[in-house]
This record gives sequence, C-alpha cells and structure tokens, in this order.
Amino acid sequence: MAPSAAEADSAASSSGRLLVLYASQTGNAMDAAERVGREAERGGCTAVDVLSMDGFDPSRLPSERFVVFVVSTTGQGDPPDSMKGFWRYLLRKDLGAQWLEGVRHAVFGLGDSGYQKYNFAAKKLDRRLSHLGAEQVIEIGLGDDQHPSGYEGALDPWLLSLWKSLNETNQSLLPRVSDINDPNLSTLGDPKVHVIYYSSNEVPQDSILSDPNKIINSARTMSPALQFHDDGGPPYMLQMVANQRLTEEGSDRHVRHFELEDPSSAISYKTGDALEILPSQNPSAVDAFIERCNLDPDCYITIRGKSEDKISNGSAVSSLMDRTKLKTFVALTMDIASASPRRYFFEVMSFFATAEHEKEKLQYFASPEGRDDLYQYNQKESRTVLEVLEDFPSVQMPFEWLVQLTPPLKKRAFSISSSPLAHPNQIHLTVSIVSWLTPFKRTRHGLCSTWLAGLNPRKDNLIPCWIRQGSLPPPHPSVPLVLIGPGTGCAPFRAFVEERAAQSVAEPTAPVLFFFGCRNEDNDFLYKDFWLAHAQDEGVLSSKKGGGLFVAFSRDQPQKVYVQHKIKEQSARVWNLLLSGAAVYIAGSSTKMPADVTAALEEVICKEQGVKKEDASKWLRALERAGRFNIETWS
Repeated sequence: MAPSAAEADSAASSSGRLLVLYASQTGNAMDAAERVGREAERGGCTAVDVLSMDGFDPSRLPSERFVVFVVSTTGQGDPPDSMKGFWRYLLRKDLGAQWLEGVRHAVFGLGDSGYQKYNFAAKKLDRRLSHLGAEQVIEIGLGDDQHPSGYEGALDPWLLSLWKSLNETNQSLLPRVSDINDPNLSTLGDPKVHVIYYSSNEVPQDSILSDPNKIINSARTMSPALQFHDDGGPPYMLQMVANQRLTEEGSDRHVRHFELEDPSSAISYKTGDALEILPSQNPSAVDAFIERCNLDPDCYITIRGKSEDKISNGSAVSSLMDRTKLKTFVALTMDIASASPRRYFFEVMSFFATAEHEKEKLQYFASPEGRDDLYQYNQKESRTVLEVLEDFPSVQMPFEWLVQLTPPLKKRAFSISSSPLAHPNQIHLTVSIVSWLTPFKRTRHGLCSTWLAGLNPRKDNLIPCWIRQGSLPPPHPSVPLVLIGPGTGCAPFRAFVEERAAQSVAEPTAPVLFFFGCRNEDNDFLYKDFWLAHAQDEGVLSSKKGGGLFVAFSRDQPQKVYVQHKIKEQSARVWNLLLSGAAVYIAGSSTKMPADVTAALEEVICKEQGVKKEDASKWLRALERAGRFNIETWS
C-alpha cells in the first residue's frame, strides 16, 4: 500500500534528505548543483539527491523538507528547457498558498548582468516558491558571469551561509558540517560512469556505422553530459555552397556570409528560426589529447552510468550497435580544445598528480583561497582541457573521469539570414569569425566560426545541422515592423526583408523601418547593396511603401552615432508606426545595446505622447505581453 502524505512527510524528514534540483542550459548550473551535493555529503548528510528538474515529479515537492534549486537564465530571461515543465506545474492555479508549507528552500541563480533580465528565472522561481508557502533557508544567491571569478564569486560565500543556516535549522541534517571546508578531509569518490573497452577485432565489420548521422547520434547519445540536452542525430547534413567575406580585408571585424543547402532533400524552416551546428574539432588536437591521456584511438567503447552497471553484457542495451570508436567519441562529444574545464576538474586532477609541486598547485586552485588565481589562469586565458593536461604532465586521469568532467562539445546556434520563400532549399548565415587576445596576449579563436570560415564551398564538407525555433516569431505580412539590428544583429532582418519582398508580389504588405549600425560605411556595412536595393523604387524599405532604412556609422565622424540616436531622430515615424500596430524586433549584442535601444524607444513614447518615463515603460511592457516586442541577443 502506498504511504500517506503524512507518512511520506515523516519519512523525508527523518531521513535527513537534501534534494538538489537544477535547470541547466550549458552545464554550469549542473556543475554548481553537483558541488552542492558533494559538499552536503562531506558534511555528513546521509541522503543527497542531485536531479535535473525534468527528472523530478513536481507533485512530490510538498513531501520534501529541504530543497536547493540551482537555476540558470537563458536568452531574454527565459528558464532553461529542462525547467519549463516544472515551472508550468508551479504556475497551476489550484496550488494554494499553503501547498509547500513545511518545505525549506534555497535558490541560487546563474546569470549575466550584461543582460536586461539578469537571473530572471531564479528570481521568479524564488518568489513563486514563497507564494506557495515554502520558507527561505537563506536569501537567493545570484551568480554573475561578469564577476572577476564568474558565478563562483557569489556561489562560494552563498554556500558557506547555506550550510550555516541549514545546520542551525536542523543539526541532524549535517552532523559533520565543519568538515565541508576542511581541505585535509577531502576524498575522491568514484566516477559516475563506467567505460567498457573492446578491441577493434572484437567488433564485427557489419556493425560499424558508416552513415555520418548515425555515427553522431551513437556517440552523442552515449555521452552522459549530453543525455538530457541533446536532440539525437542531426536531421540535416548540409553542404556549404558559398563562403564570402562581408567586411573589408583591412577591417578589424571579420564577418562572413555562408550559404548551405541539402544535396538530397528540401529544408523545412521558417523566417526567424535559428540553425544549430555541431562544429568539427581540429583532428590534430584530438590526436594530441588521445596521446597525452595514453588512450587507444582505435578501440571501441560503451559508456554507462554507474546506475546502469547491473545491465548484463548480453542485453539489448549493450548491443554491438552501442559501441563507438574511442577517437570518434572524443571528437564528437568532448570539447578538448576550446572550452575551459570547471573547478572540480582541477580538484580531481590533484588526486592523480604524482609530482608534489603539481599536486600542491592543483589543490590550491581547487581551494576557496585559490579561486581568483584559478579564474585568471583558466577562464580569463580561455585555457582548454588539453592545455591544462599538458601544463600538469604528471597527472594521468582515468578516461572515466575525463568523460565525466570534460565539457561537452556543444552545438552553436546562428540566426538564419534567409527566407524560405526566397531560398526554398538554402539556409544563409551571417557569422562573425571570432578571435580575441587573452590577458597574456595569446590569440584565441572561436571553434565553430573559425571552422566554418575554413571550409571550401562545394567540396566534401557535410555540416551536421539542427533547426530550432528562434525567439523572433515571424510576423504576418499585414503587421508593420520596426527592426533594429546593428552588426550581425541584421541577420534575421535580412530574412524578414527577403520574406516581405516575396510576399509583396502576391499581396499587400505593411511598412518596414530598419535601423542598422556599424563602425564604418566602407568597412563593415553588411549587405549594403541588399539594403539599398530594397530602399529604392517600390522596395519594402522604400519611402513609397512607408518604409525606411536608417544607418548609424559610429566611427565615421568625431561624435559617435549609434542606432538609438537614429531611432530618436525618426521619433515621429517610429511612433506613427507603433500607433498603427507595429511590432518591434531587436537583435544583436547582449551587452548595452538592448537597454540603450529600449531607453530610446521610451524616449520616443515620452516625446510623442507627452507621458512620463514610467508610463512609457508600461506601454512597452504591454507591447511585449501582446507579442509585439521581441528581442534576440547573444554574447
């Protein structure tokens, strides 16, 4: 017979269980949550569960006594995908103000204060839990990517406060609370994964996959770091048919235009969608990693979570089709040459260092005292997993730990800059080729953009691609548009203008105002001929059609001019279009631009309607609620 709610409450309370729920989009929140779990176990908590939110039934929340939530914020204040179902449940109207009475909660958010809706998902969750009757253990913690030590700059002191408060609330929960931050008591548990190795002659030739889609699906499905956040094999393997530079050779900005198509079938996408690409890692870096770690590149492997170890080798789960070549697995799932390892990577490395000076350095990096120095060595220098391993040559980490702790190779998303009406079997991208200097003057290159830039059109280059819905919903032809897209933010609006031009052939379309910004007219006026063509005669940006093209060249005069200045110059036209039901779309850099543009629009409303700033802000919020104010930004 199932236990009653009261019995469940009693069981949860007496067991001294701590539940840690995380919602992660890139892996940071998962890492932070696992650290919470490790520290709780070190403090003597006998029952700690660390779960992704989409792996927990929210109806069971009232039976928990102590719950820690670790939540990242994505895009424009959105919750991660793994939180959406959980969040919908918490918003149910039949959950009363006492639903979570007796539950003690703590929330830690991971965000970036460069975004307008900083840590929005965590703040909303914290408020909702309190509204449902849960009691805060401590104030919400807000991790900030802009902090000199990243989100850990806030996580370290927040965890100290959390353990202190939990211990004061219930001493039996953490009977060894003083052990948590005692470096002398640090021990290494077992890795969470188990790797089974097969020699190449143990794998029949007819079971070896040759289809690139199936190879990618097999490797990435096996990766424990990707099991909750991957979409299987790519639905499209696209071929690059055009690769051209948009900025001038002498410009310090390097932006390229790519055209991709499917050699075998049609591509289905909508204007405003994004294309996700799985980049290829440099084969020489993959070889160097395998050699440094003393691995056999030609052997085949099966990877299991420790919870799956009870499955026998003869079962369907361990079928021959499950085996992937080790070198292929590393190349397709483990980001060994562009992502920086997490702090826990250094802690685990310290247990395998045989040189005393390396062990001491790694222990220092993993300690609270060494946090800032680690951040300077690791994140600020964009140090890769391969580089870190090469800097500590005495360390030989077992492959199981490397699989568990190496950051996963992630897909990169790009706004699609073409309309399917204009290019039914092509996808166009507008990509900034990323490179930067570290504090120690080392040049770093973006993995995906650099790889794409080096591909030869129409050569044998199949690119694994996924199409996902973007955050800019395609507008109806009858809706007037105010588009604001400086720099590569113009990408989705090139698609919008192409689409509206194609629609205007068959039906009347509403006016479009487009505000673009760049540094110099001669160097980085992206798609100059395209915009000018659509601004002439009967084009969708022409004044005859009620439209307009307004370009801010920030460096072509002594006084810097940005898109927000152009918006204010065109105050009356912007306001008249808004009054006629226009939708506003903003795309581009996530730093200051969205806030500056929003402030400019508020100024337009204040000036044209004669209202205060607070009323203008309310007007824009109402526009957003109506789905007529949309922002897509990237860092």
